[in-house]
Amino acid sequence: MARYTGPLCRLCRREGEKLFLKGTRCTTEKCGVERRKYAPGQHGQSRGKLSDYGIQLREKQKVRRIYGIMERQFRLYFEEAARVKGITGEVLLQLLERRIDNVVYRMGFGANRRQSRQLVRHGHFQVNGRRVDIPSFLLRAGDEVQVIESSRESTVIADNLAIAEHRGAPEWIEFYAQELKGKFVRIPTREEIQLPVQEQLIVELYSK
Repeated sequence: MARYTGPLCRLCRREGEKLFLKGTRCTTEKCGVERRKYAPGQHGQSRGKLSDYGIQLREKQKVRRIYGIMERQFRLYFEEAARVKGITGEVLLQLLERRIDNVVYRMGFGANRRQSRQLVRHGHFQVNGRRVDIPSFLLRAGDEVQVIESSRESTVIADNLAIAEHRGAPEWIEFYAQELKGKFVRIPTREEIQLPVQEQLIVELYSK
């Protein structure tokens, strides 16, 4: 499956704000957005005003980049959200939050979503006692995510948990640090998904 392998700071600079794609580095003076507060590329400092379409496109790209999802897969999520009863934009974000790589990041096992996705791919986690190595696996209310026995001494996971301790898990997740596991209690509300995005613009973009 295709994936983006270029510099992550470039993505944040293109969107004009921090997407926290590199974990704690984004909170230091080394952050690319702090060092160069303009879009990348030859004409980055001279870009004109965006059209309505451009604003909608940038919002869609922002969400894609936050969750690390390619265009085709993102459209499939949108189509699924459009079929479900409820507010399409909100349902879309809820689907993305249910991905196991995102939940692993929310629990603090990974420094960012990209690293969490890699940890899942390498089979470090199990859901309800069964190993899962598919990052797009969608969790349901009541599912338990736990580090497998052979990975419990991983220094990467331990270091990430130590850094993320002050952040804490969101209210829709129960986390047990000593047992290296957590529970996906329920689907989060829009207010609990604290992302600087306007999902309605994405709905308007795909509705054209």
